[in-house]
Amino acid sequence: MKTFKTISRFIPGFALAMIIALAAKFLEGLLPIPLIGASVIAMFIGMIINYFHKPGDTLSPGIRFTSKKILKLAIILLGASLNIATVLTVGRNSLLVMLFTLATCFGLGYISGKMLKLNWKMSNLISAGTGICGGSAIAAIAPVIDADDLDIAFGLSATFLFDMAMIVLFPIFGHAIGLNDVMYGLWAGTAVNDTSSVVAAGYAFSEMAGDYATMVKLTRTLAIIPTVLIFALINIRLKQKAGESSKENVQVNIKSIFPWFILGFVLLSLVNSLGYIPASVGNSMKEISKFLMVAALAGIGLNTSFKDMKNAGPAPMLHGFIASLLVVIVSIGVILFERSYGML
Repeated sequence: MKTFKTISRFIPGFALAMIIALAAKFLEGLLPIPLIGASVIAMFIGMIINYFHKPGDTLSPGIRFTSKKILKLAIILLGASLNIATVLTVGRNSLLVMLFTLATCFGLGYISGKMLKLNWKMSNLISAGTGICGGSAIAAIAPVIDADDLDIAFGLSATFLFDMAMIVLFPIFGHAIGLNDVMYGLWAGTAVNDTSSVVAAGYAFSEMAGDYATMVKLTRTLAIIPTVLIFALINIRLKQKAGESSKENVQVNIKSIFPWFILGFVLLSLVNSLGYIPASVGNSMKEISKFLMVAALAGIGLNTSFKDMKNAGPAPMLHGFIASLLVVIVSIGVILFERSYGML
């Protein structure tokens, strides 16, 4: 009876997030091209609802459960659709470009965040979304660093806005500088953020470029694993330093803050790589993962107010622009360097 009562507390908020997710998927399906992902649509629907009616005690428990626990479940299920052998398939050229773009995002992005006086969580979520894979990276890293819903909302908004521009501009610039299908696919796959935007930008150039861009994007997604573990260690160290500076005897329980959900993600990736998950099952789990992630971001939107985002000022969006521009420039620079030396 007590268990049922506990579970029933989560139902109203969870149901609202699921309804918003269904609405977002429906709206995404109405678009002639994958211009805006359902995750972004769901988050903004949630924020609009929050603007007119802030969730009360009835909805809040389920919304928090969806934005925290369901989000982690979505990341775990995502692993079933990823094949670690993809890294070998796309070859060393894409890995080289990705190493440079990741180093740029987190290196120069750190400096940009400091100059704009952003908190380190918001700054690195924006950098992760830009450098790795948009919403999936933001969703995976946020629980590890105890990011606020506002940090997540800004991270997702920043990557979304510049993806919109990239979908239009990338094919134009790709043809203008004479990229072939492989080079363009590599550029779009490493510089465009969200999966739906990569698909749109890739296939706008050619079918082969779209296929290659999608494969490169899957490889980028695997960078979630080491990145999450690194940020887990950073967060542990920062908590330890905070305890030392306040002269309190703070005991950091590594077991309690270690991102165990990422082990589920890795395990499913390994099982899929070994061929034990049928393609149909893997695709179904991917679709479930994507839908649950949309619901989780609806929950985040329901907890985020436009007023709070307005009070944060233009600095987060400027940081997103700087990070995106750096990735675009560095990735095409490395690709053109590889072409000049016959590596592509």
